[in-house]
Amino acid sequence: MERDAVASAPRSPSAPECNISTSTMAFDQHFTTTTKGLLLLAEIVCVLRGSEPNIGVDPFGTEYFHLSALGWVMFVAILCWVLTVDLFVIYLNGSHNRIPQVPWTTLSLCLNCSAAALYLVTAVVVNQSTRGRHNYNCWAASAFLAFLITPFYAESTYLSYCAWKTPGQ
Repeated sequence: MERDAVASAPRSPSAPECNISTSTMAFDQHFTTTTKGLLLLAEIVCVLRGSEPNIGVDPFGTEYFHLSALGWVMFVAILCWVLTVDLFVIYLNGSHNRIPQVPWTTLSLCLNCSAAALYLVTAVVVNQSTRGRHNYNCWAASAFLAFLITPFYAESTYLSYCAWKTPGQ
């Protein structure tokens, strides 16, 4: 009897108790099979592929200073890639559901619309300003891939617009 009383008595912890909450990072595997998820993945891969021809060009070399379109290509590629990866991670781990104060559909719409416009301008500017210059083939490839990436962001813009217009989203 005494033994049962001792066993049921609460133990005093040797270390002070702290109110530490643990949480696990949610991972929405279904998101990567949706149209939005696939487009974000395609954008991430294509942006990396689109900036690959420029990697061989020295970013601190004089070519960037003489032809500002070359710096513009890398600026747009890096900016769009970082923002797209961030948005992908936010949707992948479900942060958009846990932080309802942020208008995620509006944010996604603005990001995709801006990226589509930036890539379209980039493709046109690079295509026009690099003709006959050193490394023309690399910059022509960058312009082509920028034209290729633009429809991905345009489709994401359309999906974001549809989600933005849908009530209850």
